[in-house]
Amino acid sequence: MGKDKVENEDLIKYAWPQDVWFHVDKLSSAHVYLRMPEGMTWETIPQALLTDCAQLVKANSIEGNKKDNLTIIYTPADNLKKQGDMAVGQVSFHSDKRVVHVPNRENPIVNRLNKTKVEKVVDHEQEKIDRVKKENAEKRAIAVQRKKDEAELAKQREAQKAAWSYDLLFNVEEDPDAPKLTGKAIEEDFM
Repeated sequence: MGKDKVENEDLIKYAWPQDVWFHVDKLSSAHVYLRMPEGMTWETIPQALLTDCAQLVKANSIEGNKKDNLTIIYTPADNLKKQGDMAVGQVSFHSDKRVVHVPNRENPIVNRLNKTKVEKVVDHEQEKIDRVKKENAEKRAIAVQRKKDEAELAKQREAQKAAWSYDLLFNVEEDPDAPKLTGKAIEEDFM
């Protein structure tokens, strides 16, 4: 979560494509990013987690914290669009269809989240570098495995082709002085 618009700007810049961004609609608020666990998509976020993130955003909006029935919007971070003429911390969306609204306020949730809050200093740039390195290593490992699989498949196909080939069918030890017989000559000799 960003504490101010400068931190929000860093979060926009270094967000992972699979992160989910939360914000109070049409009011200033903290940007909250949900780092998705492996295998979870933004469409499958549990309702309780959505509610927690929405309440966290609402509680960290100066204006929004004083109002009831706010709309909290959330969208995948790769749907955020930042243009050069926008103010610090301001964003828009590539596709509004991916924006969903969550309109509730529940103080017990905010109180629980505040009691369990942990603040960390995060080097977003280094985190992004580490993530890219990990993703590239995984891609290289997949490419190496794919290349091994393709080589094994090519070897199997070559062996199968050789097994089905008639080229070696009449390849027998012959007298070096004897004339070479072709397939047609062997057939005529047989008859």
